Amino acid sequence: MISLLRNILPAQVLRWYHYGLSVVAALAFNSPSKEMVIVGVTGTNGKSTVVELIRSIFESAGLNAASLSSIRIVINGEEQINIKKMTMPGRFALQHFLRTARSHGVSHVVVEATSEGMRQFRHRGIDWDGLVFTNLFPEHVESHGSLEAYQRAKESLFAYLSKTERKGRTKKIIVVNADDSHAKDFLKYDADEKWAYATSMAPGNRIQSLLHTKSLDDLGAEDSALLTPTSYEATKDGISMVIKGIEVTSQLRGDFNVYNILAAITLARAYGIEWKAIQRGIETMNVIPGRLECIQREPFTLIVDYAHTPDALEKVYRTVKPEHGRLICVLGAAGGGRDKWKRAEFGKIASSFCDEVILTNEDPYDEDPSSIIADIQKGMEPGRAEAKNILDREQAIQEAVKDAEPGDVVILTGKGSEQWIAGKDVLIPWDEREVARKLLLQK
Repeated sequence: MISLLRNILPAQVLRWYHYGLSVVAALAFNSPSKEMVIVGVTGTNGKSTVVELIRSIFESAGLNAASLSSIRIVINGEEQINIKKMTMPGRFALQHFLRTARSHGVSHVVVEATSEGMRQFRHRGIDWDGLVFTNLFPEHVESHGSLEAYQRAKESLFAYLSKTERKGRTKKIIVVNADDSHAKDFLKYDADEKWAYATSMAPGNRIQSLLHTKSLDDLGAEDSALLTPTSYEATKDGISMVIKGIEVTSQLRGDFNVYNILAAITLARAYGIEWKAIQRGIETMNVIPGRLECIQREPFTLIVDYAHTPDALEKVYRTVKPEHGRLICVLGAAGGGRDKWKRAEFGKIASSFCDEVILTNEDPYDEDPSSIIADIQKGMEPGRAEAKNILDREQAIQEAVKDAEPGDVVILTGKGSEQWIAGKDVLIPWDEREVARKLLLQK
C-alpha cells in the first residue's frame, strides 16, 4: 500500500497523509501517552537491547513498565513476540499498544524508534519524555536517499521532544553515546537535561558544554551528566563494570553490550532510579532473545544473532570467534531490494573472521535470492574462508551443524528472533532458534 502511494502521490501530499494518520490514531485512542512516561530509543545498532534493559531496570525499581521492540511486546510482565516484520508498528497499532499498556496500569513505557517510522510520522501523536541515541552507522541509505537523510529522520524525534506535552514534574531528557561522532548532532535539541555515556572520559571535553542545563556540581558528588565506568571488562562469560564505585555485572557478552548497558544505566540515573535497582535490572536480563542467544554450548557452541549491519556483524564475529576451534558462519543478507551496498561488505567481513561460510537465503522479498548471494560473494577475499552456497536456509543450518566439531562455534546471523522469512508477497513462518534446536537433536 505504502509503496503504491509513493508512486502515485506527490511527496508533500504523502507527508500530510502520514502526518494525518498519526493525529487521527492518537485521537482515536484518546492520546494514552499523556498519562505515562514515554522513553524512545533510536540509533542504528543496539536499540532493542537497550529497550529491554531499560524496562528491566524500571521493573526492578518497582515501576509498572511496558516495552515495544523488534523482539517483543511486554505489558505488565506478560510478553508477546513481535510477529510483524516491523520494528515500529503503524500508528494505530502503536496507539493501541499504548492504550492497552495504560489500561493495565503501566506508568513507564520504552519504545524502539526507527528512522522509517519517523519518516512516516509514527512518532507524532506521542508525548515523549526521554530519548536515547545509541550510535549511527550507514543503514537504510537506499531507502532514505543518503546517510544524511537517514540521520535527519532520526534527529526529527529529538526535535519533536520539546514540542510534546509536559507531564507535571516529569523531565524531558536526552541521553547520547558520547563515543559516537554524531553525539553533538543529537545534543543540540532542547531538553530539561542532557546526559551522555562513554567508555572513558576522553569525549568529555568536546561535549561537556552541550550537556546538562545545570552545572555538574548541582548533580551532587554521586552522579554526573557524563557517565563513564572507571573500569570494565567484557569476556566470554559476561560483562562487569564499575561506575561511581558501584559494580554492575551482566551475562551479556561483547564490547557493544558495554555500550548498551551504559545507555540503560544513564537513562535510569537521569530519572533518579537507585543504583540497587539498576544492578538488579541489568543482572536479571541475562539473555536478549535473538541477540547473541546461545542455543547450545557443548560439544560445540551454536549462537543466533540478529546482526544486520556490517558494523554489528563484525562486532558479533569478533566476540564469538573461539581461541581454539573454527568459526562456522551461516550468512544471508539484510533483505532483497534494499541496502545492496551491504552485501559485499558482509562478504568481506565473513571471509576475514570465519573459517567456513555458508551463504543462504534470508529475506529476499521480490529479488532472486541467488543474486543476493552472488553480491555477497563479490566481497569475499579468495582463499580466506571455505565457502558454500546452500539456498535453503534450513539445509544451510543443517550443513553447519553437520560440519561442526567439538570446540567450534556455529553462528547464525540475520534473523535473530524474527518469526518470518519475507519472500515475494508472502511471509513464511520461521523461528531460527527452534530450527537450530531441531537440527541439533538430529545430529
